[in-house]
Amino acid sequence: MKFVTYNLEGGAQSRFGFKKDEYIIDMIRAAIWVNENKGDSSFLEIPSTLKNTLENWDTNFTKLKELDASLPDMNIQSHTGGGKPIAVLEDGVQLLPPVPNPQSFRDFYAFEQHVKSARKLRGLEMHPDWFKIAIFYFSNPAALYGHGEDVPYPRGTEELDFELEFAVIIAKGGSDINQKDADRYIAGYTICNDWSARDLQREEMAMNLGPAKGKDFASSFGPYMVTPDELEHNWDDKGRLNLRMTCHVNGNLISDGNTNDLYHPFTKMIERASMNTNLLPGDYLGSGTVGTGCILELRPENTGGWIQKGDVVRMEVEQLGVLENKIV
Repeated sequence: MKFVTYNLEGGAQSRFGFKKDEYIIDMIRAAIWVNENKGDSSFLEIPSTLKNTLENWDTNFTKLKELDASLPDMNIQSHTGGGKPIAVLEDGVQLLPPVPNPQSFRDFYAFEQHVKSARKLRGLEMHPDWFKIAIFYFSNPAALYGHGEDVPYPRGTEELDFELEFAVIIAKGGSDINQKDADRYIAGYTICNDWSARDLQREEMAMNLGPAKGKDFASSFGPYMVTPDELEHNWDDKGRLNLRMTCHVNGNLISDGNTNDLYHPFTKMIERASMNTNLLPGDYLGSGTVGTGCILELRPENTGGWIQKGDVVRMEVEQLGVLENKIV
């Protein structure tokens, strides 16, 4: 399934739903429809936000699949729950990050090509410990944007960059999770754009700390949280998720990579992130930048320059959808 958090036009409160063909199904209204038309009130117990649903994910995901199967197959847009439509066209909603208010966002550094290229630009060889440790930093969970949202150009930078990534969203919480058990903690996958102010980042990291303000202002996630069962046919013979990743700026292809280049799998990231602490439902773990996945790596003179106001950055990951933002 593909889960979303979204706003209706003029809506003051975000809503929880899932994608069905070209429609977004409102979870609460769908549960009301089943109660009104089939006399089954059990779906009314599903929490009204994705984040809360993740707290008891195994049970709630089963109920959500049953809810989907209980809905009418034809003319779903004509049905109502509590007098309101249970389905709206996806084009008519504002998608938010799948979990708009996570407790944390840890971003890893797990694609070897990008790490080698970024270190080479700083005159550094690959650190041998990188191959042993899935390393990450904490970004800002209070500065998240969804698909289609405008992202403000940050003050103090002249070198705004994108970073093409994908991420997992944590289901049930846990600590000291063993890598062999970590798959059970993945609720789903989503696209991530780890916006970066390279000049600010460079100043900070010259003092062996950061990134801080170089990353603090924005991260984009979306459009959906895609559950692992949707991707069961997208694994290669080496057990790696095989999804093409691209990024266009103003319609021009800039980046072209693949998830199967990930050196440290998400299971290893989960083991590392949960060591001596708790991962919480709704936490994001980002992959880090795929090879070719940013202007820094490709160089601005080869890509048309850094990102400017008015630019539209469109990321697409096979099976995960499209994440597009305009810089304003």
